[in-house]
Amino acid sequence: MYNSDIPTRAELPSTTQLLKSTAIALVAAAVILVTIVLPAEYAIDPTGVGRLLKLTEMGEIKTQLAAEAEADRIKDQGQQPATDKRSGSFGTVLAQLFISPAAASERPVVMAQAAASRTDETVITLKPTEGTEYKMELSKGAQVQFAWSVEGGTVNYDLHGTPKGGGKEQSYKAARGVASDKGVLTAGFDGTHGWFFRNRGSAPVTVKLTTTGAYKEIKKVM
Repeated sequence: MYNSDIPTRAELPSTTQLLKSTAIALVAAAVILVTIVLPAEYAIDPTGVGRLLKLTEMGEIKTQLAAEAEADRIKDQGQQPATDKRSGSFGTVLAQLFISPAAASERPVVMAQAAASRTDETVITLKPTEGTEYKMELSKGAQVQFAWSVEGGTVNYDLHGTPKGGGKEQSYKAARGVASDKGVLTAGFDGTHGWFFRNRGSAPVTVKLTTTGAYKEIKKVM
């Protein structure tokens, strides 16, 4: 059996080379953060590249819908306004970009008992300017196939999740003036996940939502 030769000290990268590679990786991560992540997620575009790539508009939609959903929840629950959850998670984005693979592998994995798979068809009627939210309780990693369509117009929506026990809300997908959508929702954490719909049209609309996956129930939150 042939064993690979052990590299000599001269063949190994020097400390200078390692530092140079690390610096290049950090610069690349910073460029991605400033030109792609911030415009697409938070509508922050200091370089103008995000606007050229049409990423800033996506971030503006997400931020507006998240703020709109939060304002409605505060109004309905009689709570005091909270700080902007999306901008507040900026530190989390930085941490995720620079966290080492070794540190990530040390995170404990909590296995939760999965709920039995089920299918629901939910019919939602919205008057002009009316908004509502429907959510499911999911374990981290659980998947739900979904499809919804609007009769009588279009809606603004925000597909998002809220961690169990409280924490920063995460928006998975958001858009304005949409007549339908479908896909697979994968829970990024234990908590409640679902949709906020709002009818910005001048006539009532009906949203027909079908969900299939490992969750206990889908219910109206607001």
